[in-house]
Amino acid sequence: MSVGELAGLLVAVFWAVLVTLLAVVLVRLARVLKEATALVSAVTEQAVPLLAEAGAAVRSANEQLERVDEITANVQDAAANANALSSTVAATFGGPLVKVAAFSYGVRKAVARHNGAAALPQQQSEREALARLVRAEVRAATAPRGGLLARVRRAVRG
Repeated sequence: MSVGELAGLLVAVFWAVLVTLLAVVLVRLARVLKEATALVSAVTEQAVPLLAEAGAAVRSANEQLERVDEITANVQDAAANANALSSTVAATFGGPLVKVAAFSYGVRKAVARHNGAAALPQQQSEREALARLVRAEVRAATAPRGGLLARVRRAVRG
């Protein structure tokens, strides 16, 4: 056997080993690709229903937000109606209530004086208190209407 034949034989063996190793690598790569394909198909099978459920959840959340917006608008309307009602009641009953309170105070004091329960120094302070109430009532009647609370503040200030 000559050197050229020996070199050819070595090259042939080297190529045979190289082809065998490449075949093993390709077989393993084919297995990996099959597993990856199976994994992708399994993920696709599970992802499609998950995406559908996520879309349904987003639609449901949007519907709930629309309902909350409606409820908020209704509560805002109810608050405005309650505010209007309270101001109407205050404007309607505010003046007469102050007058009734002043009248009842005067009647109580007159009855107390008539029964002899009040002494002279107290009568002077009672007159001053009644005069303050009358002045407050006159101011409240002539002042522009600002609601029951404003009238009470003016009456307390004297």
